[in-house]
Amino acid sequence: MKKTLLLLILFVAQVFYAQSDCVTAIPLCGNSDISYTPSGPGSVLENTATNGCLDDNENFSVWYTFTVATSGTLTFTIDPNVNSDDYDFAVYGPTNNGCTSLNTNNVFVTPVRCNYYGGIPSGNTGLTLTLPPPPPPNTNGNAGNNNEWSPYMNVLAGETYYLVIDNFRSSPDGFKMIWGGTATLSSAFNDPVLAPNPFIPPGIPAANPTDPTTIMVCGLPSQFNFDTLTAGIINGNNPNFKVTYHDNTNDVVTGDDPLTIATVNAATTYYYRVRYLDPDNPNNVINKCFIFGKFKFVNASITAKNATIFACNNNGDGTGKFDLTTADVFTGGTIKYYPTLVDLNADTNEITNPTSYISAQKIVYAKVISVFGCTAIGNITLSFHPVVTLKDALIEECYIENDILQAKFDLTKADVGAIAGQTKKFYKTLIDAKAETNPIGNPDAYVTTSTEVYVRVTNSNQCYAISKITLRVLPPVKSAVLKDKTICAEAKTTLDAGPGFDGYEWSTGATTQTISNVGIGVYWVKLKTGKCFTLQMVTVFASSQPVISSVEISNNTITVNASGGTPPYMYSLDGITWQASNTFSGLPRGDNKIFLKDSFNCTPIQITVTVPNLINAITPNGDKINDEIDYSALSYKKNLVFIVYDRYGNKLYEANKMRDYKWDGTASGKKIPTGTYWYTISWNENDKNSTETKYSGWILLKNKE
Repeated sequence: MKKTLLLLILFVAQVFYAQSDCVTAIPLCGNSDISYTPSGPGSVLENTATNGCLDDNENFSVWYTFTVATSGTLTFTIDPNVNSDDYDFAVYGPTNNGCTSLNTNNVFVTPVRCNYYGGIPSGNTGLTLTLPPPPPPNTNGNAGNNNEWSPYMNVLAGETYYLVIDNFRSSPDGFKMIWGGTATLSSAFNDPVLAPNPFIPPGIPAANPTDPTTIMVCGLPSQFNFDTLTAGIINGNNPNFKVTYHDNTNDVVTGDDPLTIATVNAATTYYYRVRYLDPDNPNNVINKCFIFGKFKFVNASITAKNATIFACNNNGDGTGKFDLTTADVFTGGTIKYYPTLVDLNADTNEITNPTSYISAQKIVYAKVISVFGCTAIGNITLSFHPVVTLKDALIEECYIENDILQAKFDLTKADVGAIAGQTKKFYKTLIDAKAETNPIGNPDAYVTTSTEVYVRVTNSNQCYAISKITLRVLPPVKSAVLKDKTICAEAKTTLDAGPGFDGYEWSTGATTQTISNVGIGVYWVKLKTGKCFTLQMVTVFASSQPVISSVEISNNTITVNASGGTPPYMYSLDGITWQASNTFSGLPRGDNKIFLKDSFNCTPIQITVTVPNLINAITPNGDKINDEIDYSALSYKKNLVFIVYDRYGNKLYEANKMRDYKWDGTASGKKIPTGTYWYTISWNENDKNSTETKYSGWILLKNKE
């Protein structure tokens, strides 16, 4: 017989008297342990004393019958619940005809084993392996017993025996019976064809195998369908095994009043009874065999807790990603989540992504299912962590000296409203900030043009917000009034950077808006606007002096031609009285001073112009009076040239240094006809500009024919 089956305990108490007669003997199903409390002698007074060791027939007795399944030795121990009780026994057989072959007029034959000893300290009696069986034939009925013990039996497969157990003192206390030896007793429950699998007691086994198993139900008292346990008990064995359920031991023995659907409670001990029904032989003795066990119901109802969990309302989106599985609503079992209580009750719209559930603040519902199938409902409040509150910021930085369109910014100093313990990361775009991609690697020294960047601020709850930082490059601010100046070389001037700046620092060391008494040169000023400085250069130039480029003399009139400097020009003969006209008339012969200045009114330019002594007629007749024109007195002038022209402008004669600047009325070595001729005298004055001077006039020539 299988080990599981051996642990099943047959528990019978307060049975009907019918079980105390041989003809109604209780069949034993295998080597299962027995518990029983005899309560009378039965309805038939059976004589077991005449041919046996029992000397007082039946008192409180019970009859059993069993069939050997496998040959071997057979022992048993009868253990009274109270040791002072005096239990006796007798074994009859083997027989194939039941009780009719074991008695005549209710006088039973000699038993194969019998024991009647009286009260003993331990109270135990039975068959033991320590006593050898007596040799046949056994005629005295005690079969070699020694005090409370009798020798074991050698039994063969197929043999059927009857066993009577009698409580001599007729006490209300029962006994337990434990089988031993190598033989096994016949039962459908140990037939490997009918029962290849162990029969499984329902519920959870107790720590003590003799205690009831426990079946967990969701609330007591409650209706229970016992048939739901049957398949688990049968465990795939032959379908001719039938299971009934009872709430008392009498019904277990008789099989009466089985329970199907009934209201159960935690106080009552319930029993299951497994019986085999041979469909081909309803009278088969194994049909009377049954095994049973006991169980109790335990209230396994559960209670779910309400919980609150938090998520981040990131960037003020109004939703968060919640991990519903972190809500402490129940420990163990299975939890399903639903957006509404209606959905939970209807098992619709189950939340399939509880670890990343996107939602606004609200209440969702958890259906808790324990390992025993009991359910409870918990509320989960979805709430937001305190938000990360930020504000947009502006950073202004001064331009880089060599790149006025860019500046270097320290983004970490942006006042976006972050507090201690929060972390910041900076991004060029809002998309990158949301995705946490391409962070700015050097936020404390970020060089850029004017633009916008974004900062993602995260707190200890991993909640974040994003704000915008406007970066503004402060351009150089120059003075609109500070300009290069041109002054006379000997003059001084004032440089004015203009109002509106926060500070001034001149190359001269001055820190005022203006600097005075400045001469020709290059200067700079650092103009402060806010926190920025702009370096502005300014140059004081010397004005270009005008020059007298040429002088034309006609008789006593001089025309001065000026160039350079900055017109308009002013002219003077004495450096005191000035005129805008460049012509002077009525000048005396000889040297005359000419003064020139331009619009800068600087120290005037001065040259000396010689008005030659005019000769208007010559008579080259050899009388040494007016024989020639002689300008040798001007030979000290540079580049002096004296040229004579006819009235048509043809050059007739040039009196240069080689000709001593004289003309005697000839041309090409010949005298020319009497007439009026034109001439020019040109030279360069001995001033620093070598002023070109040109004198023109006419002369009357009278030659003798």
